[in-house]
Amino acid sequence: MSEVMAIKWAAESASAPLSALIWWLIPLTAAVGAAGYVIWVTKFQKKYENKTERSVGRFQSFQKSFKSSESDKE
Repeated sequence: MSEVMAIKWAAESASAPLSALIWWLIPLTAAVGAAGYVIWVTKFQKKYENKTERSVGRFQSFQKSFKSSESDKE
């Protein structure tokens, strides 16, 4: 009976450092991933901003075409 208890205690004590390691690795991995994402987004941010401004400009000219055609009808 004492051998079973000793094996159980050894298994529990071996998993404690592993559990602590996992609880350190999860936030560390999340922080590294978040930093990588921020760097990736800022690297390509200007490229997407230009496309957005161009798209908004096209939409505004599209809206103006309706306003000018409505004023022609009146």
